[in-house]
Amino acid sequence: VLEGGTVNLLSRSSGEYNISELGFHKRKAGQDKARSSEKAYRCSSREMHIFGSVDSGSSSVVHRAIFIRVHRIMALKKINVFEKDKREQILNELGTLSEACCYPGLVEFHGAFYKPNSGAIYFALEYMDGGSLADIIRVKKFIAEPVLAHMLVKVLPALRYLHEVKHVVHRDIKPANLLVNLKGDVKITDFGVTSGLHDSVSTCATFVGTVTYMSPERIRNYSYAADIWSLGLTVLECATGRFPYCVNGGLSDLMLQILDDPSPTPAKYVYSPEFCSFISACLQKDADARPTCEQLLSYPFIDRYRRTGVDLPSYFKSVHDPTEILWQIAHMLAVHYYLIFYGSDNVWRYMKTFYREESVFSFLGEEHVGQSDIFRTLSRIRKMLKGKRPRGKIVHVIEKVRCCAHGEEEGVAIRVSGSFIVGNELLVCEDGKRVGRFREEFFMEPGHAMGCFIISRQKLQIVEK
Repeated sequence: VLEGGTVNLLSRSSGEYNISELGFHKRKAGQDKARSSEKAYRCSSREMHIFGSVDSGSSSVVHRAIFIRVHRIMALKKINVFEKDKREQILNELGTLSEACCYPGLVEFHGAFYKPNSGAIYFALEYMDGGSLADIIRVKKFIAEPVLAHMLVKVLPALRYLHEVKHVVHRDIKPANLLVNLKGDVKITDFGVTSGLHDSVSTCATFVGTVTYMSPERIRNYSYAADIWSLGLTVLECATGRFPYCVNGGLSDLMLQILDDPSPTPAKYVYSPEFCSFISACLQKDADARPTCEQLLSYPFIDRYRRTGVDLPSYFKSVHDPTEILWQIAHMLAVHYYLIFYGSDNVWRYMKTFYREESVFSFLGEEHVGQSDIFRTLSRIRKMLKGKRPRGKIVHVIEKVRCCAHGEEEGVAIRVSGSFIVGNELLVCEDGKRVGRFREEFFMEPGHAMGCFIISRQKLQIVEK
Protein backbone atom coordinates (compact mmCIF):
# COMPACT_ATOMS: atom_id res chain seq x y z
CA VAL A 1 0.00 0.00 0.00
CA LEU A 2 1.46 3.31 -1.11
CA GLU A 3 1.26 6.63 0.70
CA GLY A 4 -2.08 8.29 0.00
CA GLY A 5 -4.12 5.10 0.18
CA THR A 6 -3.27 3.47 -3.15
CA VAL A 7 -2.70 -0.26 -3.54
CA ASN A 8 0.02 -1.15 -6.05
CA LEU A 9 -0.03 -4.75 -7.31
CA LEU A 10 2.52 -6.18 -9.73
CA SER A 11 1.94 -9.16 -12.01
CA ARG A 12 4.65 -10.72 -14.16
CA SER A 13 2.17 -11.52 -16.92
CA SER A 14 -0.37 -8.70 -16.73
CA GLY A 15 1.60 -5.63 -15.64
CA GLU A 16 1.00 -3.10 -12.88
CA TYR A 17 -2.30 -2.35 -11.13
CA ASN A 18 -2.94 0.82 -9.13
CA ILE A 19 -6.16 0.79 -7.10
CA SER A 20 -7.28 3.75 -4.99
CA GLU A 21 -10.51 5.14 -3.55
CA LEU A 22 -11.04 6.84 -6.91
CA GLY A 23 -10.78 3.76 -9.11
CA PHE A 24 -8.51 1.35 -10.91
CA HIS A 25 -5.65 1.91 -13.35
CA LYS A 26 -3.82 -0.83 -15.25
CA ARG A 27 -0.48 -0.38 -16.98
CA LYS A 28 0.93 -3.21 -19.09
CA ALA A 29 4.50 -2.82 -20.32
CA GLY A 30 5.44 -4.28 -23.69
CA GLN A 31 8.73 -4.92 -25.39
CA ASP A 32 8.31 -1.54 -27.07
CA LYS A 33 5.97 1.45 -26.76
CA ALA A 34 3.64 0.10 -29.44
CA ARG A 35 2.93 -2.99 -27.35
CA SER A 36 2.45 -1.13 -24.07
CA SER A 37 -1.10 -0.38 -22.97
CA GLU A 38 -3.05 1.41 -20.25
CA LYS A 39 -6.61 1.06 -18.99
CA ALA A 40 -8.44 3.15 -16.42
CA TYR A 41 -11.80 2.61 -14.73
CA ARG A 42 -13.38 5.48 -12.85
CA CYS A 43 -15.43 3.78 -10.16
CA SER A 44 -14.89 5.29 -6.72
CA SER A 45 -16.12 4.31 -3.27
CA ARG A 46 -17.83 7.71 -3.05
CA GLU A 47 -19.99 6.83 -6.04
CA MET A 48 -21.50 3.72 -4.47
CA HIS A 49 -24.46 3.26 -2.16
CA ILE A 50 -23.73 -0.10 -0.54
CA PHE A 51 -26.52 -2.33 0.80
CA GLY A 52 -26.62 -5.75 2.46
CA SER A 53 -24.59 -8.80 1.46
CA VAL A 54 -26.07 -11.34 -0.95
CA ASP A 55 -23.36 -14.00 -0.80
CA SER A 56 -20.19 -14.86 1.06
CA GLY A 57 -17.47 -17.43 0.56
CA SER A 58 -14.12 -18.38 1.97
CA SER A 59 -12.35 -15.54 0.19
CA SER A 60 -14.89 -12.78 -0.44
CA VAL A 61 -18.21 -11.16 0.42
CA VAL A 62 -20.63 -9.85 -2.21
CA HIS A 63 -22.88 -6.85 -1.51
CA ARG A 64 -25.65 -5.26 -3.49
CA ALA A 65 -24.90 -1.66 -4.38
CA ILE A 66 -26.11 1.16 -6.61
CA PHE A 67 -23.61 3.00 -8.80
CA ILE A 68 -24.69 6.59 -8.15
CA ARG A 69 -23.45 8.04 -11.42
CA VAL A 70 -25.63 5.78 -13.60
CA HIS A 71 -28.29 4.65 -11.05
CA ARG A 72 -27.44 1.02 -11.70
CA ILE A 73 -27.83 -1.89 -9.30
CA MET A 74 -24.52 -3.76 -9.13
CA ALA A 75 -22.70 -6.46 -7.20
CA LEU A 76 -19.71 -5.37 -5.12
CA LYS A 77 -17.24 -8.15 -4.40
CA LYS A 78 -15.07 -7.40 -1.35
CA ILE A 79 -11.65 -9.06 -0.94
CA ASN A 80 -9.09 -8.41 1.83
CA VAL A 81 -5.89 -7.11 0.24
CA PHE A 82 -3.61 -7.81 3.22
CA GLU A 83 -3.82 -11.62 2.94
CA LYS A 84 -1.18 -12.98 0.56
CA ASP A 85 -3.37 -15.62 -1.09
CA LYS A 86 -6.10 -13.02 -1.58
CA ARG A 87 -3.67 -10.75 -3.45
CA GLU A 88 -3.09 -13.54 -5.96
CA GLN A 89 -6.86 -13.86 -6.33
CA ILE A 90 -7.18 -10.10 -6.87
CA LEU A 91 -4.50 -10.15 -9.57
CA ASN A 92 -6.18 -13.05 -11.36
CA GLU A 93 -9.61 -11.41 -11.29
CA LEU A 94 -8.34 -8.00 -12.36
CA GLY A 95 -6.33 -9.52 -15.19
CA THR A 96 -9.18 -11.58 -16.61
CA LEU A 97 -12.04 -9.14 -15.99
CA SER A 98 -10.29 -6.05 -17.32
CA GLU A 99 -9.30 -7.86 -20.51
CA ALA A 100 -12.74 -9.36 -21.15
CA CYS A 101 -15.02 -6.88 -19.39
CA CYS A 102 -17.92 -6.89 -21.91
CA TYR A 103 -17.84 -10.30 -23.59
CA PRO A 104 -21.24 -12.07 -23.71
CA GLY A 105 -21.40 -14.94 -21.25
CA LEU A 106 -18.88 -13.39 -18.84
CA VAL A 107 -20.04 -11.25 -15.91
CA GLU A 108 -19.40 -7.59 -16.77
CA PHE A 109 -16.64 -5.70 -14.95
CA HIS A 110 -17.16 -2.00 -14.23
CA GLY A 111 -14.09 -1.18 -12.18
CA ALA A 112 -12.49 -1.59 -8.78
CA PHE A 113 -11.57 0.62 -5.84
CA TYR A 114 -9.76 0.39 -2.50
CA LYS A 115 -11.23 1.42 0.86
CA PRO A 116 -8.33 2.08 3.29
CA ASN A 117 -10.50 1.89 6.40
CA SER A 118 -11.57 -1.67 5.55
CA GLY A 119 -8.31 -2.91 4.01
CA ALA A 120 -10.35 -4.32 1.15
CA ILE A 121 -10.56 -4.00 -2.61
CA TYR A 122 -14.04 -3.90 -4.11
CA PHE A 123 -14.86 -5.19 -7.60
CA ALA A 124 -17.87 -3.54 -9.25
CA LEU A 125 -19.60 -6.29 -11.23
CA GLU A 126 -22.81 -6.76 -13.14
CA TYR A 127 -25.63 -7.76 -10.75
CA MET A 128 -27.16 -11.08 -11.80
CA ASP A 129 -30.59 -11.01 -10.18
CA GLY A 130 -31.42 -14.68 -10.78
CA GLY A 131 -28.68 -16.12 -8.56
CA SER A 132 -26.60 -19.15 -9.55
CA LEU A 133 -27.26 -22.63 -10.91
CA ALA A 134 -26.60 -23.87 -7.37
CA ASP A 135 -29.55 -21.75 -6.20
CA ILE A 136 -31.74 -23.18 -8.96
CA ILE A 137 -30.84 -26.76 -7.97
CA ARG A 138 -31.75 -26.00 -4.34
CA VAL A 139 -35.22 -24.83 -5.37
CA LYS A 140 -36.01 -26.99 -8.41
CA LYS A 141 -34.07 -30.11 -7.28
CA PHE A 142 -32.85 -30.67 -10.86
CA ILE A 143 -32.76 -28.92 -14.25
CA ALA A 144 -34.37 -30.55 -17.29
CA GLU A 145 -32.33 -31.44 -20.37
CA PRO A 146 -33.86 -28.81 -22.74
CA VAL A 147 -33.11 -26.03 -20.25
CA LEU A 148 -29.55 -27.26 -19.75
CA ALA A 149 -28.96 -27.37 -23.51
CA HIS A 150 -30.13 -23.77 -23.94
CA MET A 151 -27.95 -22.64 -21.03
CA LEU A 152 -24.92 -24.38 -22.54
CA VAL A 153 -25.46 -22.47 -25.80
CA LYS A 154 -24.80 -19.33 -23.75
CA VAL A 155 -21.95 -20.65 -21.58
CA LEU A 156 -19.84 -22.57 -24.11
CA PRO A 157 -19.00 -19.56 -26.36
CA ALA A 158 -17.80 -17.64 -23.29
CA LEU A 159 -15.63 -20.54 -22.13
CA ARG A 160 -14.32 -20.92 -25.69
CA TYR A 161 -13.38 -17.21 -25.65
CA LEU A 162 -11.41 -17.66 -22.42
CA HIS A 163 -9.56 -20.66 -23.85
CA GLU A 164 -8.92 -19.68 -27.46
CA VAL A 165 -8.68 -15.88 -27.34
CA LYS A 166 -7.49 -15.09 -23.82
CA HIS A 167 -5.61 -18.37 -23.27
CA VAL A 168 -7.06 -18.67 -19.77
CA VAL A 169 -8.06 -21.77 -17.79
CA HIS A 170 -10.91 -20.85 -15.43
CA ARG A 171 -10.11 -23.70 -12.99
CA ASP A 172 -13.30 -23.32 -10.94
CA ILE A 173 -16.31 -24.08 -13.16
CA LYS A 174 -19.15 -25.22 -10.89
CA PRO A 175 -22.89 -24.47 -10.39
CA ALA A 176 -22.17 -21.64 -7.93
CA ASN A 177 -19.98 -19.88 -10.51
CA LEU A 178 -22.57 -19.88 -13.30
CA LEU A 179 -24.92 -16.97 -12.68
CA VAL A 180 -28.24 -16.15 -14.33
CA ASN A 181 -30.42 -13.08 -14.63
CA LEU A 182 -34.15 -12.74 -15.15
CA LYS A 183 -33.60 -11.67 -18.76
CA GLY A 184 -32.48 -15.23 -19.52
CA ASP A 185 -28.70 -14.75 -19.59
CA VAL A 186 -26.23 -17.27 -18.14
CA LYS A 187 -22.74 -16.00 -17.32
CA ILE A 188 -19.45 -17.26 -15.92
CA THR A 189 -18.11 -15.54 -12.80
CA ASP A 190 -15.34 -15.83 -10.19
CA PHE A 191 -12.00 -15.55 -11.97
CA GLY A 192 -9.92 -15.56 -8.80
CA VAL A 193 -8.14 -18.83 -9.58
CA THR A 194 -7.80 -18.50 -13.35
CA SER A 195 -4.45 -19.25 -14.93
CA GLY A 196 -3.06 -17.77 -18.12
CA LEU A 197 -1.37 -20.07 -20.62
CA HIS A 198 0.89 -18.86 -23.42
CA ASP A 199 -0.57 -21.11 -26.10
CA SER A 200 -2.93 -23.99 -26.71
CA VAL A 201 -0.49 -26.68 -25.60
CA SER A 202 0.78 -25.15 -22.35
CA THR A 203 -0.09 -26.73 -19.01
CA CYS A 204 -0.65 -25.60 -15.43
CA ALA A 205 0.92 -27.27 -12.42
CA THR A 206 -0.76 -25.49 -9.50
CA PHE A 207 -3.33 -26.92 -7.13
CA VAL A 208 -6.19 -24.42 -6.77
CA GLY A 209 -9.95 -24.21 -7.26
CA THR A 210 -12.82 -26.19 -5.79
CA VAL A 211 -11.50 -29.70 -5.17
CA THR A 212 -14.81 -31.46 -5.80
CA TYR A 213 -14.89 -30.37 -9.46
CA MET A 214 -11.21 -31.15 -10.07
CA SER A 215 -10.31 -33.28 -13.10
CA PRO A 216 -7.88 -36.25 -12.85
CA GLU A 217 -5.07 -34.32 -14.55
CA ARG A 218 -5.64 -31.35 -12.19
CA ILE A 219 -3.98 -33.49 -9.53
CA ARG A 220 -1.01 -33.49 -11.93
CA ASN A 221 -0.50 -31.02 -14.81
CA TYR A 222 -3.49 -29.74 -16.76
CA SER A 223 -4.75 -27.39 -19.46
CA TYR A 224 -8.02 -26.16 -21.01
CA ALA A 225 -9.55 -29.65 -20.97
CA ALA A 226 -9.72 -29.39 -17.15
CA ASP A 227 -12.54 -26.84 -17.56
CA ILE A 228 -14.39 -29.28 -19.84
CA TRP A 229 -14.27 -31.93 -17.08
CA SER A 230 -15.59 -29.44 -14.52
CA LEU A 231 -18.33 -28.37 -16.93
CA GLY A 232 -19.34 -32.01 -17.42
CA LEU A 233 -19.60 -32.56 -13.66
CA THR A 234 -21.56 -29.31 -13.34
CA VAL A 235 -24.07 -30.27 -16.05
CA LEU A 236 -24.46 -33.76 -14.59
CA GLU A 237 -25.07 -32.33 -11.11
CA CYS A 238 -27.66 -29.92 -12.51
CA ALA A 239 -29.49 -32.76 -14.28
CA THR A 240 -29.51 -35.18 -11.34
CA GLY A 241 -29.66 -32.72 -8.45
CA ARG A 242 -26.68 -34.23 -6.66
CA PHE A 243 -22.89 -34.14 -6.94
CA PRO A 244 -21.66 -37.26 -8.81
CA TYR A 245 -18.96 -38.28 -6.29
CA CYS A 246 -19.18 -39.26 -2.63
CA VAL A 247 -17.54 -36.50 -0.58
CA ASN A 248 -17.99 -37.99 2.89
CA GLY A 249 -14.55 -39.63 2.98
CA GLY A 250 -12.55 -36.42 2.91
CA LEU A 251 -10.13 -34.89 0.43
CA SER A 252 -7.79 -37.86 -0.06
CA ASP A 253 -10.68 -40.25 -0.66
CA LEU A 254 -12.21 -37.88 -3.20
CA MET A 255 -8.91 -37.63 -5.08
CA LEU A 256 -8.65 -41.42 -5.22
CA GLN A 257 -12.18 -41.60 -6.63
CA ILE A 258 -11.34 -39.04 -9.32
CA LEU A 259 -8.11 -40.83 -10.25
CA ASP A 260 -9.09 -44.50 -9.95
CA ASP A 261 -12.86 -44.88 -10.26
CA PRO A 262 -14.68 -44.89 -13.61
CA SER A 263 -16.00 -41.49 -14.61
CA PRO A 264 -19.55 -40.73 -13.43
CA THR A 265 -22.30 -41.51 -15.94
CA PRO A 266 -25.99 -40.57 -16.02
CA ALA A 267 -28.58 -43.34 -15.84
CA LYS A 268 -29.30 -44.40 -19.44
CA TYR A 269 -32.92 -45.30 -18.64
CA VAL A 270 -33.58 -41.77 -17.30
CA TYR A 271 -31.67 -39.50 -19.68
CA SER A 272 -31.52 -39.22 -23.46
CA PRO A 273 -28.70 -40.93 -25.40
CA GLU A 274 -27.56 -37.49 -26.57
CA PHE A 275 -27.21 -36.24 -22.99
CA CYS A 276 -25.34 -39.37 -21.90
CA SER A 277 -22.97 -39.00 -24.85
CA PHE A 278 -22.33 -35.34 -24.01
CA ILE A 279 -21.46 -36.13 -20.38
CA SER A 280 -19.32 -39.12 -21.38
CA ALA A 281 -17.30 -36.92 -23.76
CA CYS A 282 -16.70 -34.24 -21.11
CA LEU A 283 -15.70 -36.77 -18.44
CA GLN A 284 -13.13 -38.80 -20.35
CA LYS A 285 -10.14 -39.56 -18.14
CA ASP A 286 -7.80 -38.83 -21.04
CA ALA A 287 -7.74 -35.03 -21.20
CA ASP A 288 -6.57 -35.08 -24.83
CA ALA A 289 -9.67 -37.03 -25.82
CA ARG A 290 -12.11 -34.47 -24.43
CA PRO A 291 -13.81 -32.20 -26.95
CA THR A 292 -13.22 -28.45 -27.08
CA CYS A 293 -15.95 -25.89 -26.42
CA GLU A 294 -16.29 -25.39 -30.17
CA GLN A 295 -16.84 -29.11 -30.71
CA LEU A 296 -19.34 -29.38 -27.85
CA LEU A 297 -21.50 -26.67 -29.43
CA SER A 298 -22.19 -29.01 -32.36
CA TYR A 299 -22.85 -32.13 -30.25
CA PRO A 300 -26.18 -33.94 -30.81
CA PHE A 301 -27.34 -32.99 -27.29
CA ILE A 302 -27.16 -29.28 -28.16
CA ASP A 303 -28.67 -29.81 -31.63
CA ARG A 304 -31.56 -31.89 -30.27
CA TYR A 305 -32.93 -29.01 -28.17
CA ARG A 306 -31.61 -25.99 -30.08
CA ARG A 307 -34.95 -25.32 -31.79
CA THR A 308 -37.23 -26.29 -28.90
CA GLY A 309 -39.18 -23.49 -27.28
CA VAL A 310 -37.38 -23.01 -23.97
CA ASP A 311 -38.24 -19.70 -22.30
CA LEU A 312 -35.20 -19.13 -20.05
CA PRO A 313 -36.48 -15.81 -18.58
CA SER A 314 -39.72 -17.46 -17.42
CA TYR A 315 -37.83 -20.47 -16.10
CA PHE A 316 -35.42 -18.33 -14.05
CA LYS A 317 -38.29 -16.19 -12.73
CA SER A 318 -40.10 -19.33 -11.53
CA VAL A 319 -37.22 -20.03 -9.14
CA HIS A 320 -37.75 -16.85 -7.12
CA ASP A 321 -40.53 -15.05 -5.29
CA PRO A 322 -41.21 -12.11 -7.64
CA THR A 323 -42.69 -10.05 -4.80
CA GLU A 324 -39.50 -10.36 -2.74
CA ILE A 325 -37.28 -9.41 -5.69
CA LEU A 326 -39.49 -6.40 -6.47
CA TRP A 327 -39.42 -5.23 -2.85
CA GLN A 328 -35.62 -5.49 -2.68
CA ILE A 329 -35.31 -3.38 -5.83
CA ALA A 330 -37.86 -0.83 -4.59
CA HIS A 331 -36.22 -0.47 -1.18
CA MET A 332 -32.76 0.03 -2.68
CA LEU A 333 -33.97 2.58 -5.24
CA ALA A 334 -35.96 4.55 -2.64
CA VAL A 335 -33.03 4.75 -0.21
CA HIS A 336 -30.71 5.56 -3.13
CA TYR A 337 -32.92 8.50 -4.14
CA TYR A 338 -32.99 10.04 -0.65
CA LEU A 339 -29.26 9.46 -0.08
CA ILE A 340 -28.62 11.50 -3.24
CA PHE A 341 -31.10 14.10 -1.98
CA TYR A 342 -29.08 14.55 1.22
CA GLY A 343 -25.69 13.94 -0.34
CA SER A 344 -22.93 16.44 -1.00
CA ASP A 345 -23.22 18.82 -3.93
CA ASN A 346 -20.92 16.50 -5.91
CA VAL A 347 -23.39 13.65 -5.36
CA TRP A 348 -26.48 15.84 -5.78
CA ARG A 349 -25.59 16.68 -9.39
CA TYR A 350 -26.25 13.06 -10.37
CA MET A 351 -29.93 13.47 -9.44
CA LYS A 352 -30.44 15.11 -12.84
CA THR A 353 -29.46 11.91 -14.67
CA PHE A 354 -32.18 10.00 -12.78
CA TYR A 355 -34.68 11.52 -15.24
CA ARG A 356 -35.31 11.58 -18.98
CA GLU A 357 -36.48 14.54 -21.06
CA GLU A 358 -40.01 13.10 -21.02
CA SER A 359 -40.03 12.50 -17.22
CA VAL A 360 -42.72 14.31 -15.19
CA PHE A 361 -42.51 15.55 -11.57
CA SER A 362 -45.69 16.76 -9.81
CA PHE A 363 -45.57 19.06 -6.77
CA LEU A 364 -48.14 21.53 -5.35
CA GLY A 365 -50.45 20.98 -8.30
CA GLU A 366 -47.81 21.83 -10.90
CA GLU A 367 -46.11 19.50 -13.36
CA HIS A 368 -42.43 19.87 -14.24
CA VAL A 369 -41.20 18.11 -17.36
CA GLY A 370 -37.69 17.12 -18.40
CA GLN A 371 -34.32 16.76 -16.66
CA SER A 372 -33.50 20.45 -16.26
CA ASP A 373 -36.92 21.62 -15.04
CA ILE A 374 -37.24 18.74 -12.56
CA PHE A 375 -33.70 19.23 -11.27
CA ARG A 376 -34.30 22.97 -10.67
CA THR A 377 -37.53 22.24 -8.79
CA LEU A 378 -35.93 19.53 -6.64
CA SER A 379 -33.00 21.86 -5.91
CA ARG A 380 -35.45 24.47 -4.56
CA ILE A 381 -37.18 21.85 -2.39
CA ARG A 382 -33.81 20.63 -1.15
CA LYS A 383 -32.77 24.18 -0.26
CA MET A 384 -36.10 24.81 1.48
CA LEU A 385 -35.74 21.69 3.65
CA LYS A 386 -32.12 22.49 4.41
CA GLY A 387 -33.13 25.87 5.85
CA LYS A 388 -31.00 27.84 8.29
CA ARG A 389 -31.52 25.79 11.43
CA PRO A 390 -28.42 25.73 13.65
CA ARG A 391 -29.33 22.33 15.13
CA GLY A 392 -29.91 20.54 11.86
CA LYS A 393 -31.90 20.52 8.69
CA ILE A 394 -35.29 18.92 8.12
CA VAL A 395 -34.78 15.32 6.99
CA HIS A 396 -36.98 12.49 5.74
CA VAL A 397 -37.84 9.58 8.01
CA ILE A 398 -38.83 6.68 5.74
CA GLU A 399 -41.50 4.71 7.58
CA LYS A 400 -43.08 2.62 4.85
CA VAL A 401 -42.14 1.49 1.34
CA ARG A 402 -44.74 -0.15 -0.89
CA CYS A 403 -44.26 -1.34 -4.44
CA CYS A 404 -45.79 -3.17 -7.37
CA ALA A 405 -44.79 -4.05 -10.92
CA HIS A 406 -45.17 -1.24 -13.43
CA GLY A 407 -45.45 -1.48 -17.21
CA GLU A 408 -44.39 -4.31 -19.49
CA GLU A 409 -40.62 -3.77 -19.29
CA GLU A 410 -39.80 -4.81 -15.71
CA GLY A 411 -40.60 -1.37 -14.28
CA VAL A 412 -41.52 -0.74 -10.64
CA ALA A 413 -44.00 1.61 -8.96
CA ILE A 414 -42.87 2.73 -5.50
CA ARG A 415 -44.79 4.61 -2.80
CA VAL A 416 -42.75 5.99 0.10
CA SER A 417 -44.38 7.55 3.15
CA GLY A 418 -43.01 8.97 6.37
CA SER A 419 -42.29 12.07 8.40
CA PHE A 420 -40.01 15.07 8.49
CA ILE A 421 -37.93 15.69 11.58
CA VAL A 422 -35.17 18.12 12.48
CA GLY A 423 -31.93 16.16 12.18
CA ASN A 424 -28.75 15.71 10.19
CA GLU A 425 -29.24 12.77 7.83
CA LEU A 426 -31.77 10.47 6.20
CA LEU A 427 -33.42 8.05 8.66
CA VAL A 428 -35.26 4.80 8.05
CA CYS A 429 -38.01 3.78 10.49
CA GLU A 430 -36.83 5.89 13.43
CA ASP A 431 -38.81 8.15 15.74
CA GLY A 432 -38.12 11.79 16.45
CA LYS A 433 -39.77 15.18 16.77
CA ARG A 434 -41.99 15.33 13.71
CA VAL A 435 -42.58 18.60 11.90
CA GLY A 436 -44.67 17.21 9.03
CA ARG A 437 -45.45 14.22 6.86
CA PHE A 438 -44.74 13.32 3.25
CA ARG A 439 -45.83 10.83 0.65
CA GLU A 440 -43.92 10.32 -2.57
CA GLU A 441 -44.72 8.15 -5.57
CA PHE A 442 -42.17 7.02 -8.15
CA PHE A 443 -42.71 5.19 -11.42
CA MET A 444 -39.35 3.77 -12.45
CA GLU A 445 -38.51 2.13 -15.75
CA PRO A 446 -35.46 0.14 -16.86
CA GLY A 447 -32.65 2.24 -18.30
CA HIS A 448 -30.20 1.53 -21.10
CA ALA A 449 -28.42 -1.34 -19.32
CA MET A 450 -29.32 -4.27 -17.07
CA GLY A 451 -29.93 -2.98 -13.53
CA CYS A 452 -30.27 0.71 -14.53
CA PHE A 453 -33.45 2.59 -13.62
CA ILE A 454 -34.92 5.94 -14.69
CA ILE A 455 -37.73 7.89 -12.96
CA SER A 456 -40.45 8.39 -15.56
CA ARG A 457 -43.06 9.93 -13.26
CA GLN A 458 -42.94 11.22 -9.68
CA LYS A 459 -45.38 12.94 -7.33
CA LEU A 460 -44.51 14.56 -3.99
CA GLN A 461 -47.05 15.53 -1.33
CA ILE A 462 -46.04 17.38 1.85
CA VAL A 463 -48.41 17.90 4.79
CA GLU A 464 -47.16 20.28 7.47
CA LYS A 465 -48.15 19.75 11.10
